[in-house]
Amino acid sequence: METDLFDISIIGGGIVGLATAYKIQKSRPDLRLLILEKEAVLAAHQTGHNSGVLHSGIYYTPGSLKAENCIDGRRQMVDFAFENGIDHDICGKIIVASQLDELPAMEKVYANGIKNGLTGVRKISPEEISEIEPFCKGVAGLWVPDAGIIDYVAVTQKLAELVTKINPYSEIRLGHAVKFFSKDAAQNLVHTDNAHFRTKKMIFCGGLFADRLARRQGVSIQEKVVGFRGDYYELTEGAEHKIRNLIYPVPNLDFPFLGVHFTRMTDGGIECGPNAVFTFQREGYGKMDFNLEDTLDALSYSGTWQLFKKNWRFGIGEYRRAFSKNLFLKTLQRLVPDLSEPDICQGRSGVRALLLNKRGDTRTDFRIARGEDSIHVLNAPSPAATAALAIADIIWKMADKEFRL
Repeated sequence: METDLFDISIIGGGIVGLATAYKIQKSRPDLRLLILEKEAVLAAHQTGHNSGVLHSGIYYTPGSLKAENCIDGRRQMVDFAFENGIDHDICGKIIVASQLDELPAMEKVYANGIKNGLTGVRKISPEEISEIEPFCKGVAGLWVPDAGIIDYVAVTQKLAELVTKINPYSEIRLGHAVKFFSKDAAQNLVHTDNAHFRTKKMIFCGGLFADRLARRQGVSIQEKVVGFRGDYYELTEGAEHKIRNLIYPVPNLDFPFLGVHFTRMTDGGIECGPNAVFTFQREGYGKMDFNLEDTLDALSYSGTWQLFKKNWRFGIGEYRRAFSKNLFLKTLQRLVPDLSEPDICQGRSGVRALLLNKRGDTRTDFRIARGEDSIHVLNAPSPAATAALAIADIIWKMADKEFRL
């Protein structure tokens, strides 16, 4: 057993966990923090497998935590990137209606952006779409200048570096999967697969396993985390000139997914995707990955079946596209008709954690709950990476009030 006593242990080494550690350490350099991550590197899952977009905040319901924290978090993230030499570019993006029947949904997105206080958002004509993205075609669009791209893995690594620079007695332990918890007098014991750590308080940023960690720690929650895999294609080098920056379709606001889109990455490559398919393994990045516990957990939950029932046509379409390069290409051609099959090649995949209620509703806001000597980030889907520093402010405010350290 580790004999050292930590003030706060943060479970989860993604961007939200490290942003939280950074904000706490900046405010209270005297506190000794422990960050536990089960993988051999930080940002190994959702942080390192997303599209690397700095979201503007245009999609989210006005007044929601997603809207408020996306906008605040984006501003903080850009400032952090400037101060610390993180690769990023506020390049702007276009949201494109490829058909006339998408115009009402585009108007809703535009209205959200205005209500959320975005500046510079404007409607653009087909001619203006072509001026911004010469190979893109649409009947109308939106120009969103505040959107951009960033290297979230580099952000996470820099946050970790700053935490231990502020307080050299704080520690980051990799390769420590948390198994269970116990008490030793007034102290908490965090048991990993190869050590035990003594800590006064705990903050959980467990992503895809947020619900299980909460239940192990005695928090009563009705919902379950359900994973959705997103597959990406990449443009081949000869086709990269067809995309300048970011091109998004008009989303269906009834879903938490923004549709297959084009993203210029900070290394210059172009990604296309992701789709959204139910996954049979919470951290399964391959099309055939399977985990019995994860599958039984999801398929024994009524919320999963309610989701399937309400969205079966959407789900079948996503699965067909996941196994067909031609169908994926046809989706991309709605925005960029000039693309051909040789222009795209299979890329990486990611898995998104969604806290699903019993009604099968995936549109839930960010959610943070209290436990015994603990705080749990239960739901932090996109735009959580963009909003990470703002989410961390909320967590630290709760911790400062509740923990009384």
